Formats: sequence, structure tokens, C-alpha cells
Amino acid sequence: VFAAPMPGKVVAVNVSTGDNVTAGATLIVLEAMKMEHAIKAPVDGCVTAVHYAVGDQVEEGRDLIAFEPLEQQS
Repeated sequence: VFAAPMPGKVVAVNVSTGDNVTAGATLIVLEAMKMEHAIKAPVDGCVTAVHYAVGDQVEEGRDLIAFEPLEQQS
């Protein structure tokens, strides 16, 4: 789960539930204090839920996106 690092406004949602993403992909962008803060995938994974849409105000600590890392194949 990715939580809002600070209160702000959602200005971009780049993924949908069920999307597979690669490490470093920008999932959602928050605007806070006139700066944009990109929330990125730390590893390859799958988005299991998107809790906010563009224009929504979020409070610090709120869950933005649920995410499951992809299984490592050996």
C-alpha cells in the first residue's frame, strides 16, 4: 500500500486496478505546497486498488494505491 506522504491534491493517476507496472513507474502524483510529488513503484508489481481520482484532496497517511509485488521467478 502506498500512503500519502503529506496532505495534497491528486493531479494525476497513471494506473488502474489490475495494471502490471515496472519498478520506477509513476503511479500517482500529488500536489502539495505548489510542488508535485510522484509516487513510484519500488519494484515490478500489480496495482490491486486505486483509492483516489484526479482532483481529490487527500490527508497525510491515507492509502492511495494498493500494490502487490510480482513473484520473483527462479
